[in-house]
Amino acid sequence: MENATTSPVIIDDTTLRDGEQTAGVVFSRKEKLAIARMLDGIGVQELECGIPAMGEEERDAIRALVDLGLNARLITWNRAVISDIEASLACGIAAVDISLSVSDQMIAHKLRTSRSGVMEQLKRALGFAKEHGLYVSVGGEDASRADLSFLAKLMEITLSMGGDRFRFCDTLGILDPFTMYEKVKALRTAVPGLDIEVHTHNDLGMATANALAGIKAGARFVNTTVNGLGERAGNAALEEVVMGLKLACGIDPGIDTHRFHEISRFVGRASQRPVPPWKAVVGERVFSHESGLHADGVIKDSRNYEGFDPAEVGLRRHIVVGKHSGSSGLVERFRQMGIELSRQEAGGLMDEVRDLAQRLKRPLSDGELRALHASERCALRAA
Repeated sequence: MENATTSPVIIDDTTLRDGEQTAGVVFSRKEKLAIARMLDGIGVQELECGIPAMGEEERDAIRALVDLGLNARLITWNRAVISDIEASLACGIAAVDISLSVSDQMIAHKLRTSRSGVMEQLKRALGFAKEHGLYVSVGGEDASRADLSFLAKLMEITLSMGGDRFRFCDTLGILDPFTMYEKVKALRTAVPGLDIEVHTHNDLGMATANALAGIKAGARFVNTTVNGLGERAGNAALEEVVMGLKLACGIDPGIDTHRFHEISRFVGRASQRPVPPWKAVVGERVFSHESGLHADGVIKDSRNYEGFDPAEVGLRRHIVVGKHSGSSGLVERFRQMGIELSRQEAGGLMDEVRDLAQRLKRPLSDGELRALHASERCALRAA
């Protein structure tokens, strides 16, 4: 994929909107304010912060976010109807996403209207929003299943009426990165004067890959959520997209990644969705090394088996001692415990370490390792 990105990439994090739409997730106002402050503090440029049309409690929370005076731009999600936009205006919001269903499937079987009806709806809602001085992202729900020529028409209307960008949504998470790249690039070519935003879902496990592909095709804005929270299988994870941009694409979005672990854990607790230890980028154990070859390689030079320094995302390295360990890992683990172990002593302990790990079906704790070491020393003295 050729990299067509020429402008700085803007992260629009939607943890407070699409993240909270995860089935069963509810954030308190206090939690919303804390999450917003954290994301703003690491440099996230835009926060999609809620749906004002849901009711007064939601609007009060959004007003509280506005009152924080964050550096990040706050944007709300709205249906492309005037009453929703009025609710956003009542919150003191200066930017809105106005969403329309754009695939023939949804136009016919959800909206029960026509393509021309959708275009007229866009003109009414966008015209009202721009009359009130709002920054407007036009959201194309189910854009990944829509006709590209129809999407181009909607984008042309958006551009001609002063809209600021178009959100290309893979609402069902059905695209692969190659198709995402082709579709976004085609739209960039068709309507080059309008910024594109990509919004991806993880139903096939490709949300992050699709987000990166959309950016490489020329999208300037990308939606994320902390830990990949979101409808069904979730959205593209903030931590994955940012580190993917930096390491895989050579694009620095200007985000301070050192607090990723802290933010991930906070959102995990607030959402009551604990972060799996193996979660990409921020999982507690993604920098754990057990197998003999890997542990030996990391001890010699961490770059042998780590793509980036764990401290870069607020984590640390773990040398795990278990069934697959070798002498180097055992020596290093004992060194971390304050015990100097020779290679010969390590070799003598390996059979016992592996046998105990096999019986327990897990790695060994510091206490268990100390007990094995003490037992071995006693045996040697007795001999």
